[in-house]
Amino acid sequence: MNRVINKQVDVRKLGSIAYQEAWDEQERLFSTIVDRKLANRAGSPDEQQSTANYLLFCEHPHVYTIGTSGHEENLLVDENRLASEFGASLFKIRRGGDITYHGPGQLVGYPILDLDNFFTDIHRYMRLLEESIILTLADYGLQAGRIEGVGAERLTGVWLDVAGNNPRKICALGVKASRWVTMHGFALNVNTDLSYFNHIVPCGITDKAVTSLALELGHEVPLDEVSDKVQQHLFTLFDMEPVTQ
Repeated sequence: MNRVINKQVDVRKLGSIAYQEAWDEQERLFSTIVDRKLANRAGSPDEQQSTANYLLFCEHPHVYTIGTSGHEENLLVDENRLASEFGASLFKIRRGGDITYHGPGQLVGYPILDLDNFFTDIHRYMRLLEESIILTLADYGLQAGRIEGVGAERLTGVWLDVAGNNPRKICALGVKASRWVTMHGFALNVNTDLSYFNHIVPCGITDKAVTSLALELGHEVPLDEVSDKVQQHLFTLFDMEPVTQ
C-alpha cells in the first residue's frame, strides 16, 4: 500500500506510432513507476514520494501481437507474407491473451497505472476497462456487454449482441501487471479495416465475428472523439484526476 496516494493521471495522445516505439515508451514509464515503488519501500516514511500514472492513446501501423498464452497456429498467414503482401509485422509480447491485430483506425489505450493508488484487484481492473468501453459505445447508441463464463469459458473483451445469434467482438483486452503496475491495455475497433482479422483466429476464438464502430454505425467516427469519451469514463470509474501542470 502506498503511503502517498496519487490519483492524478497523465494522459498522452501519441497519434500513429510504430508498435515497437510505443512498447519502448510503455516499458520506460513502467520502469520509472516500479523504481519509485522500490525506492519508497527502502526509504523512511518522510522520504516517500508519490508514484505516477499514465494513460496513452494511439493507433498503430498494421501489426499482429501474440501474448504469453497465445498459439502461433492462430496466425493463418506465413510471417514473411504478412510483411510482403500485407505490410504487417508480428510481435510476441508479455501480456495475457492470444493473438490480436492492431492497425490504422483502431483506438489503442495503454493505461500504465500503479494500482496501489486505486485498488489492488486485477479482476476489478479488467472489468472496469471493459466498462469504460461499454459506456463509450452506449454514447453512440450501441448496447454492448461481456460474454460471461468460468475460467477459459469467459471471453475477455467487449461484445455486441451478447445474448443474440451473432455476437461480435468490438474491443480486445490484454494486460500485464507486476508489483501492481499495469501495462498494455485495450484495442477498440473504430474505423478499422476488418479484413486484417481474416489472417488470424482473433484471440483464439473460432466461432465469433469481429466488428467496428464504423461498421455498426454506417459511418466513420473521429478517433480523438472516441478517445475523449473513453478517457472521461475511465476517469469516472477509477476516480482519477487529470495531472495539474
